[in-house]
Amino acid sequence: MKTKLDYYRVFYETARFRSFSTAAQHLYISQSAISQCIQQLESDLKVQLFVRTKRGISLTNEGRILYSKVENAITSIEQGERQLERLRHLEAGELRIAAGDTITTHFLLRYLEEFHSTYPDVRIEMANSYSSQMLALVKEGKADLAFVNMPMEDEELVFEPCFEINDVFVCSPEFEAKKSYEWQEIAELPLILIEKNASSRHFLEKHFSEKSITLNPQIEVAVHDLLIRFASINLGISCIIEQFSKEELDRGIIKKIHIDPPLPKRSIGCAYLKSAPLSYAAKAFCELIMNTHLPLSELI
Repeated sequence: MKTKLDYYRVFYETARFRSFSTAAQHLYISQSAISQCIQQLESDLKVQLFVRTKRGISLTNEGRILYSKVENAITSIEQGERQLERLRHLEAGELRIAAGDTITTHFLLRYLEEFHSTYPDVRIEMANSYSSQMLALVKEGKADLAFVNMPMEDEELVFEPCFEINDVFVCSPEFEAKKSYEWQEIAELPLILIEKNASSRHFLEKHFSEKSITLNPQIEVAVHDLLIRFASINLGISCIIEQFSKEELDRGIIKKIHIDPPLPKRSIGCAYLKSAPLSYAAKAFCELIMNTHLPLSELI
């Protein structure tokens, strides 16, 4: 485009106010600058846009045609600017999160409640699946953030640890457990484990396989809470996340089985794209998690 967009803004304001001086005041430039811009625009377009009379200025027929189009464009731009301002102040927009049921229930729920209370006009979308599929949603632009069990690696994504967790084996209060177990002894117990596709199961099998121990559970379940429930009624020995089972442990519904050495600690992490900036809503949600130190009892 050979004509600068600034000239159209000058034309729009001049036509709107029907005055060079008022347009100059509104745009914080001199009246001579307004006149020069109009002259240049008329020269570029090879038409006369204004008729100058003793009573002021008015649009020519060509000027009215141009004004109707410029008005629509300027209005759209201003609407876009206002919308961006609302997004910046979290008065609009959306927060798209991918997370499994366990992480959502035991970790994210409190933060989601606080975020919604603070920014009620931001729409929250949730998706859940296995970790690998949730990461795919982020890479496809269908989710802003994915909350997953770490460790995870993907060269397209950034992983930020959010909350440290540790895995423990538990049994019912009736189970006569030894004071301490070796890893091989644990593998020989009637195990109840999360299903194979879960990242928690991959973590567990990786560390046992490093000791050349194979895990053959008698029962596999899809959700973490069933691990607790099944162990509590003495169906077997479950491997659970201690931080997500504090209430049941404190009430004695289940009890820990000590193994030597204990399983390594790991973290829940937040994943997002390296190549794209986070939305205002996603950034605010991450900051809420990173800057808020909630007591463990409030996370459960």
